[in-house]
Amino acid sequence: MTALARAINDPQPVDGIGTRSPVDGLDRRSVGFFDVLAQSVSAVAPSAAATTIPLLVAVVAGGATVWSLATAMLLAFLVATTINQFTRRIAAAGSIYTFVSRGLGTTAAFVAGVGLLVGYGFISMFALGGAGYYLTIVVGRFWPALTGSVFVAGLLIVVMAALCLLVLARGIRLSTRITLLVEAVSVLIIVVLVVALLVRLWPVLDWSQLAPGGIDPANFAVGSALALTAFVGFESASTLGVEAKRPYASIPRAIVFTVLGSGVLYLLASFSQLVGFSALGGTIAASASPVNDLAAAYGIDAVGLLLDVSIATSFLACAIASTTALVRVLFSMGREGLLPSRFGRTHPRYRTPFDAALVAMSVITAVLLTTIALSGSIWQTMEVLIVGAAGGYMTAYLLVCVAAPVFLRRIGESTFWPVLFALLAAVLLGAVLVTYLVVESGSARALGVWVFLGVMALGLAWCGLRLRSRPWLRDTIGVYDVPVTGDLLGGPAPADAAARGSGRTGP
Repeated sequence: MTALARAINDPQPVDGIGTRSPVDGLDRRSVGFFDVLAQSVSAVAPSAAATTIPLLVAVVAGGATVWSLATAMLLAFLVATTINQFTRRIAAAGSIYTFVSRGLGTTAAFVAGVGLLVGYGFISMFALGGAGYYLTIVVGRFWPALTGSVFVAGLLIVVMAALCLLVLARGIRLSTRITLLVEAVSVLIIVVLVVALLVRLWPVLDWSQLAPGGIDPANFAVGSALALTAFVGFESASTLGVEAKRPYASIPRAIVFTVLGSGVLYLLASFSQLVGFSALGGTIAASASPVNDLAAAYGIDAVGLLLDVSIATSFLACAIASTTALVRVLFSMGREGLLPSRFGRTHPRYRTPFDAALVAMSVITAVLLTTIALSGSIWQTMEVLIVGAAGGYMTAYLLVCVAAPVFLRRIGESTFWPVLFALLAAVLLGAVLVTYLVVESGSARALGVWVFLGVMALGLAWCGLRLRSRPWLRDTIGVYDVPVTGDLLGGPAPADAAARGSGRTGP
């Protein structure tokens, strides 16, 4: 018998390797690369963003629209490479919240955690509202009397929220594969439309839309800040660190691919929309729905219905992906003791954070419907929500960029380029966050800024009170997955599903 065979048949205990992971209960090492990629891509919702963000940026940036999007893509890439300093070393369901705790400690982790919850929570409501908004448009095409009906939109939102909860409860593989299919089809439709428009306009393309001359620096800065909102959520694959089969390889790739792929789509979509309106003698800023208006102007109005369905399904995929990430951050906080222990429990059969999903979807749906009822407009509600979501994401991104150099130095792996990229991203993000909040506070979406600041204050107050009553939280914040005996060569088989789903608080 060889030494390898003896080691397999009679494995020896390894010091420091336990039988349970602190995040025991989740379906460890169960999803592959494409599932992980689907999580990040769907959270970004590139097809929906490609049809809406160019208009928002063009209103303020004008001729600098494409360059503003390119700058935002570069900044998102810097943040992605910085986050990957953690994802290559730590597999955690808490994502940036956990990463910041490992670099800057408990207090900074609270700020990042609340920011991340605001980002995921608000964007989930935004996406559900967007799906309801566009599905109402689809319904209105067949029953004109129901066009713009808030009541119909509310019913659709309730149905989709129930669908989201079902998908979240049944398992991560079902969730990621549904979102991958939906988003792939949606992106394909957008790409076909963009290519068709560019081919039709090729002989008369207005290349001056790319000319950097005459760009106003202030408008360019504001446009870049707005453009960055098109990328938020790209890091959500990191919340699957426990469930990914090869987390240290698949998650970094998924994050970078999402940024680069979405960025290319946004650049093509914005350029095609700009040149399309230029050929018509108009501007994109004068349109309420640029893609639909261009389709009608160039004789392809028949795709309008398909486009509306595509955008609605993209928003639905975004809602599923964002709530998937949200409940895993809640799960981490529950497992650590920051939130009630029920948030840290998993379903005994499906190994998903069912309690966290149930609470999250209930709150998201109730808050969204209440806000729509008070405002009387889905679109106005969405405008407030996207401002708050962007503020939450950018706060978390800023802190993780500051945390990375500290973390790398602490573990003895600090090198020049990762530290430089992290510090550069932190400085730029700080400027973008301040610019964004200042600009939005003077716009029609000013309420979103105050809602963001108010929710952040309430969240941090809760964390402070919880820490005061539970000082031992300083030692439990930052839970992440670790190797267990079942991961070792010749190790025992994993515990059965019921044991893994016990939901006991980790050490």
